[in-house]
Amino acid sequence: MRLFSCFTRTTLLIIFCITQSFSQTLPAFRNASLSNESRVEDLIKQLTITEKALLLGYRSQAVERLQIPAYNWWNEGLHGVARAGEATIFPQAIGMAATFNPSLLRQVGSVISTEARAKYNLAIARGDHGMYVGLTYWSPNINIFRDPRWGRGQETYGEDPFLTSVMGLAYVQGMQGSNLNQLKISATAKHFVAHSGPENTRDYFNSNVSRKDLNDTYLYAFGKLVKGGVSSVMTAYNSVNGVPNSVNSALLRDILRKEWGFKGYVVTDCGALDDVFNTHKYVKTSVEAAAAAIKAGVNLDCSSVLQKDVEEAVKLKLITNEDVNNALRPLLLTQMKLGFYNDPQKSPYYNYRDDSIHNSKHVALSRLAAQQSMVLLKNDNKLLPLKDKSFNSIMVLGPNAASLDAIVGSYHGVNAQMVNFVEGISGAVSKGTRVEYDLGTSDNDSSHFGGIWGAGNADVTVAVIGLTPVYEGEAGDAFLSAAGGDKKDLNLPDNQLALMKALRKGVKKPIIAVVTAGSDVNIAAIEPYADAIILAWYPGEQAGNALADIILGKVSPSGRLPLTFYNSVDDLPSFDNYAMKGRTYRYFTGKVQYPFGFGLSYTTFNHNLQSTLKKEYRQSDTITVTCQSTNTGSIKADDVIQGYIHYPKIDGMPVKELKAFARLTLEAQQSGLVTFKIPVSELMKWDAAKNKAVLYPGKYELIVGKNALDDEVVALFTIK
Repeated sequence: MRLFSCFTRTTLLIIFCITQSFSQTLPAFRNASLSNESRVEDLIKQLTITEKALLLGYRSQAVERLQIPAYNWWNEGLHGVARAGEATIFPQAIGMAATFNPSLLRQVGSVISTEARAKYNLAIARGDHGMYVGLTYWSPNINIFRDPRWGRGQETYGEDPFLTSVMGLAYVQGMQGSNLNQLKISATAKHFVAHSGPENTRDYFNSNVSRKDLNDTYLYAFGKLVKGGVSSVMTAYNSVNGVPNSVNSALLRDILRKEWGFKGYVVTDCGALDDVFNTHKYVKTSVEAAAAAIKAGVNLDCSSVLQKDVEEAVKLKLITNEDVNNALRPLLLTQMKLGFYNDPQKSPYYNYRDDSIHNSKHVALSRLAAQQSMVLLKNDNKLLPLKDKSFNSIMVLGPNAASLDAIVGSYHGVNAQMVNFVEGISGAVSKGTRVEYDLGTSDNDSSHFGGIWGAGNADVTVAVIGLTPVYEGEAGDAFLSAAGGDKKDLNLPDNQLALMKALRKGVKKPIIAVVTAGSDVNIAAIEPYADAIILAWYPGEQAGNALADIILGKVSPSGRLPLTFYNSVDDLPSFDNYAMKGRTYRYFTGKVQYPFGFGLSYTTFNHNLQSTLKKEYRQSDTITVTCQSTNTGSIKADDVIQGYIHYPKIDGMPVKELKAFARLTLEAQQSGLVTFKIPVSELMKWDAAKNKAVLYPGKYELIVGKNALDDEVVALFTIK
């Protein structure tokens, strides 16, 4: 026994010595036992200035003498791994915002990053270092959806800075994982900053923004995500107050780096650095643009300006070698955290392969997300849910009823199992139920319609209308948009309105309108012609199944609007005006079609406070209050309880502002409690005279209700 023990110790000692000897032969930057920071410094010392420059572009070049392969930084994962083949497709971001469920979005982010890791592993195994198979993802889009004309608003979490910050941070946490020194993937908060249309002038427009609006609205969510550990920030194409974002030292160095302490990498939007000299005309040459970007704090260029011109900028003494090193450090540190220079087999994600992509659990989560995202806007005479045995036939018609575009949104993946609305409904009803489908109308004909006769013979009609991403989206992608990706107004296409009128004229039985869109559309125009209206957004691959679940009562609708539905864009300031006055529920005082936070259910809820507020609060305090919700109906459902702050009447202050929300599942007649905790410091606003954020004294109100216009419960308090 002693002999065996001695042999074992000797063997272990030999193995230890071999391991130590092997680790000593590794370059320090490949030694996983060292700190990430020291490994970065070792690698920087080994690189030439030419090699460093070639690592500063999104198509990073290989450094063969150090056995560093090429890497493409560009990947998209807005609501699923995009542009990289088979992937689970979740509801578009605006639909995810409508869930008011950060826990769900965190799960979605985790699934997306799992599929991203699996795709990366599969790509590396076949020697693929190309686009859309990496681990650096340029999502989420946390710009404020300040104007419903903006085509890319569908990519955001809506018009409210607080909701955007909570949902955005949940997504980032799901994507990156819990260990910020060992990232699952790297997420990116974009587009920094004050960037929300117009699309057709995005490469050269200048956002004139007061510091108050910048601080209170446009920067808010970015600050929260940076402090929450987001790995990257992307600069926007536009200028802010005369300075292009990609060379804006006041924003990138003073606020992002110094004030917020951001340690990650800053990447330009694709081609934005070229815009600095081509369209903004801020500097004359690409070399000057490269130098200005490096000095401002840009680390990675989604074009080739830095790769091409950084070395020349050093030669001309516009920047120094150390400036280049400083730019490169966050990039290499990100790669270290992702495990690029480690033994891949020791990664906790190494075994993610085919079975980690679009599996049954991921599909089920997509269906749940779609269920929770859809918003019930009208339900006359409690038509929905459809009662068992109340129908023998259903007509499903409309230009979006079988449309792939209408369910996937922009920046999407693909797979062979997507369920459109026709498929979902026909698959959910009994085999003996007669289901028909008709396109109903074409894009350019407002006088000839299909399916009207069939609808007249059906017990219920589901008309699926609305927009698709070719009518609203990013410049270039939305190729049928009349305004370069944006919308000129809130109207649905004329042919669809005509279809709804013809349906109502020819059909005496119930009509359910389902509207797909990534934005505010004029629901009032179709409201007289439908008995029930569901806003489906762009709901992802499980669109049809989720809609059927709601219509047939398997789940109660629980989505809430993450933006205001106005009566007309004529009620708003001009599209290119970036002042917040008169915009969003926070500053708009006119009449609306549907308020922020609105959404109907198949049941009703009552709210009341179970604790009292203190009379007075100071900046260091936290407002803590417990609220009870009671399901007063006869069906299990989710309630979305919303807490708003109503501010004193001080010039420039919001009318009211969301500062707490919670989703609660309740059985019929069941009550449940939620506790809201609102730091008083969250009520600070920018004071132009003092040039800083201040807490204004005065009388405030905490309002708990069902939407931004519902003052169900009001509690007064004072700020000293």
